Amino acid sequence: MATDTPKMMPNAGLAEDAQRLRILLVEDDDGDAFLVSELLAEADIDVARSTSVGEARAMLASGPAPDCVLLDLGLPDAAGLDALTGIRAAAPGIALVVLTGDVDRARGLAAVAAGAQDYLVKSNVDEDLLDRSIRYAVQRSRAESASRSLRDAERAAEENRRLERGLLPTLLVSHPRLNVGARYLPGRRRALLGGDFYDAVQTADGVVHALLGDVSGHGPDEAALGVCLRIAWRTLQLAGAEPDHTIAVLEEVLLHERHDEDAFATMCMVEVDCASGTLALRLAGHPSPIVVSGDGRAFVVDVDEVQRRPPLGVSWGTQAPLVRMRLEPTDSVVLYSDGLTEGRAAGGRERLGDDALCAVATAQARRMPMWWADPTTLIDATIAAVQDANGGPLSDDAAMLVIAQRPDLDAVG
Repeated sequence: MATDTPKMMPNAGLAEDAQRLRILLVEDDDGDAFLVSELLAEADIDVARSTSVGEARAMLASGPAPDCVLLDLGLPDAAGLDALTGIRAAAPGIALVVLTGDVDRARGLAAVAAGAQDYLVKSNVDEDLLDRSIRYAVQRSRAESASRSLRDAERAAEENRRLERGLLPTLLVSHPRLNVGARYLPGRRRALLGGDFYDAVQTADGVVHALLGDVSGHGPDEAALGVCLRIAWRTLQLAGAEPDHTIAVLEEVLLHERHDEDAFATMCMVEVDCASGTLALRLAGHPSPIVVSGDGRAFVVDVDEVQRRPPLGVSWGTQAPLVRMRLEPTDSVVLYSDGLTEGRAAGGRERLGDDALCAVATAQARRMPMWWADPTTLIDATIAAVQDANGGPLSDDAAMLVIAQRPDLDAVG
C-alpha cells in the first residue's frame, strides 16, 4: 500500500560519513521500496523515498540534492518516459537510474536515450548489481557534467577571443616618425570588454587621427554601442570627413543605437601632424589628453571649460571647439579613460586624479627612456603602477592609447 509522505529508509551505519552516497527512490509500491532498502542495507548509501513524481520534484527543489535518483516508471502521476522527463526537468544534471518491472528491452533503451544513466529490471536485480549501477551512474553523470563544463568553458573562451578581436581594432598607422600603441583593461567585475572604445588611423596626408571614448554604463549593450561608434568614426576618418561632421554623425549613431535613452558617451578626438608639429583636439565630456615630453615629464593639456562640449547624447547638435597646441619633436600624446583616474591613490581613499596619473606616467617614462620604441611598455607600466596604488584591480574599465614620436628619427620628413 502506497504512503503519502517522504520517508528515510533504514540503512546500516547512516551517520556522519560525508562520502556516503545519497539517493532518492521514487517508488509508490511499499514492497518494492522495502526490497531496495534490503538490497542496499550493506552499502554506504542513504536512501530517501518519494511516492510520486510531484513529491520527488518538491524534494529535489527543497534540497539538498541527492547523488542519484532511482526511478520507477509506473507512478500515480506519471507513467513511462513521462516520469523520467518530469524528474529530468526538476534536476537536469542528476544521475538517474530507471528501476522498473517492465522487461521490455526497447523501453529500457528508450529511457537511457531520454537521459537515464542506466536501467534495471526489478526481477533481475541483486544487491551487487544495484549498488554497482548506482555508483557507475553517479560517476558517469559527474564525468558528463565535467565534460559539459569543459566544453562550455572552451566555447566561452573562444567566444570571448572572437568578441575581443571584434571590439579591439587593429590601429591603421604606419608612419616613419610615430609609434602607436593601445591597451584595454576590463574592470575587476568583468572578464569581457565594456563601454570604452578607441581607434587610430593615418590619412593620406600623413596626419594621424586618434579617438578614445567611454559609453556610460557597463555590459554587452554598452560594448556594442562603443563598437558602433568606433566603426563609424573610422569610416568617417578614412572618408575625409571634417571633425564637426564626424561628431554630429557619431552623436546621431549613438541616439539611434543606444538601448537606454539616458545613455551617453564621452570622447576625445586628436590629430597629430608631425609635418607642422601640431596637436589638434576636440573634447566631448572626456578627460584632456596628456603630453609626455622628451625628458619624460607628463602634463595634462590645459583645456578651458568653454572649449569642451558635453558628452554625446546629452546636448544634441553642440559643436566641440577646436583646441590646437604646438608639439615639440620629442613630445608624445596619451589618451585615456577615467577608469584609470578613478582608482584610489596610494595609502588613502582619495581618487588618483589627473595630476597623480601624470606623476605616475612621468616616473615610468623616466624609468624607461626608450619606451617610445614600443608605447605599450609605458602603458603597461603605468597601468601596473595605478593598480598597485589602488591596492588591486581597478573597479572600472580602463583604456589608454599613446602616439609616440621617435626622437631618433627627427630628420625624417
